[in-house]
Parts: sequence; structure tokens; C-alpha cells
Amino acid sequence: MQTVKKNAWDLITEEKYEVEMPAPEEVGKAILEIDFPLAGLMNREVADEVAKILQLSDEQKNAGGKRQKDGTIPFVFRDGIVLPTLRNLLSQGKLKQPEGSGKAYVPVENAFRQTFVEPSLNSGLGLSPEELIEENYQKIREELAAELLQKIKDNTPAFFEELVIDLLVKMGYGGSREDAGKAVGGSGDGGIDGIIKADPLGLNVVYIQAKRWEGNVGAPPVRDFVGALDGEGVQDGIFITTSDFNPAAENFVERSSKRVILINGSQLARYMIDHNVGVSTVEIYEIKRVDSDYFAENTVNP
Repeated sequence: MQTVKKNAWDLITEEKYEVEMPAPEEVGKAILEIDFPLAGLMNREVADEVAKILQLSDEQKNAGGKRQKDGTIPFVFRDGIVLPTLRNLLSQGKLKQPEGSGKAYVPVENAFRQTFVEPSLNSGLGLSPEELIEENYQKIREELAAELLQKIKDNTPAFFEELVIDLLVKMGYGGSREDAGKAVGGSGDGGIDGIIKADPLGLNVVYIQAKRWEGNVGAPPVRDFVGALDGEGVQDGIFITTSDFNPAAENFVERSSKRVILINGSQLARYMIDHNVGVSTVEIYEIKRVDSDYFAENTVNP
């Protein structure tokens, strides 16, 4: 088994020492050998299973990492090796998290079974085949939306600003992509990230703020955006974020004299799916019913 040397800290004395650990390649192989349950495993459970497969000692399993600012002590094996390996397998498409980021990991074949096979086993709940398809369709959309948001966050702010212009053009703003709008802002500015025509003739323009955010957006950034609109003499604006808006931001927009639309991450992902931005169609299934008119007898009453 390939191994690597990792720094560890004594949990009592906090003195640093080296501990021999399995290499990430070995951990990756072991993860794919796990007999995952249908519901999947959390990262702690994956670490326990890998430790059994690789027959790790208690010292290897329980070696502590450097104490964090909040006082917590990460585990060298679980947090320093298993978790990065899980993320790597996720990016390679060998694992999935059907319920979203931070939830249980499953192999791709389990994700398929969880979406399509498992609901059919519960058909006694009274759902028709059409209702099951609709339910699973919504699950697929939710998973796709989460994946889209993660892809946006993994790209640059400039890419996000261009994506927003592409989406608004697809939604009918301003005609063609060439003359409808442009991204103009820079990362971290409090003003305008893009401009798009509200109509094909360009009689009105809409200013755009497009920000990748982790926490909820509060009132101050929205207030800065409204101030930028006022400075440009513009009435309409769209503020788009990958996260969400808190009530203070929403209340500020409601009271503002400007016409500002707030679009959060879940709405953004839905619009992208509905208008085919950043997604492509894989399969199309047609649901058909018997045409009763075809089988009706064409008789004339005497």
C-alpha cells in the first residue's frame, strides 16, 4: 500500500509529529470498493469504512490535525485525506450527492436507483406512473440546479457576469446577443456589472449587478446598487446572486422608488434550466394516452 507522511498534533501536549497514512490514491480505490447503502454515506461513515478496508491502526484513524481558530481539531485521516478524495471523486463523476452539497455520497449507479427505482418500490402509496415521473422529474431539476450553482461558483466573476447577459438575452431582453448587452463591471465593485436593453430598439436599458455570494445578501449591497442606478439616471435594475437575499434587502427594494428585481440562486438555476443556458437535453420521453376519438364508431343515428 502506498503511504504518505502527514503532520499530526498530540491532542494533549499539542506537540507536532509525523504519522504514516495511506496515499489518496489508495483511499480513492478503497472508497469505490465500499458497498454503499442506497441512502449513501456521510464523510465520517466513509472514513470508517475505508479504515476497515485498509486496516488502519487507531493512531492513524484518530490522529489530530492542527487546532483551528474556533478550537476544533480536525482528524488528519478523515478531514485531510478522505474528504478531499471524496470531493475529487465527486468532480470526476464517480460519486454523487443526490440530496445536495454536504449530504450523503453515493456511487452514480445508486443515484440512478435512488431517483428511478426506489420510488417505484413505493408505488403502493397511491402515486400513478405519471405522478411518479413528475416527482422524479422535479428531483432531477433540483439536482441539476444545485450542480449549476456549484459550476458558477467554481468559475470566475467575469464568467458569471457574461452568463447573466446570456441568460437575459435568452429570456427575451434586447434581441440578439451581439447588441443586446454587455458585462462592464469588475469583481468587488459596488456598482454596475452589466447593461442590457429592455427592448430590441434599445429605448430603455436595465442595469445589472451579478454577484457570487456564499452568505445571504443584506440591504447594504442592494442599497449601493440602487445608488449606482440613481447616479446613472436609470430606473430599472436586476440584482442576481448565487445565494439568497435576507428580509432587509427585500424590504429595501420594496420601499425603493427604483424598479429593482432580486433573483436568488435557486431562481437563477431554474431560469437557466428553463431557457437552456449551460444545460443540454439528454433524453426526451413522450407520454401517450389512448386516443378515444380514434376508436369511437362513426355511426349515424337513423
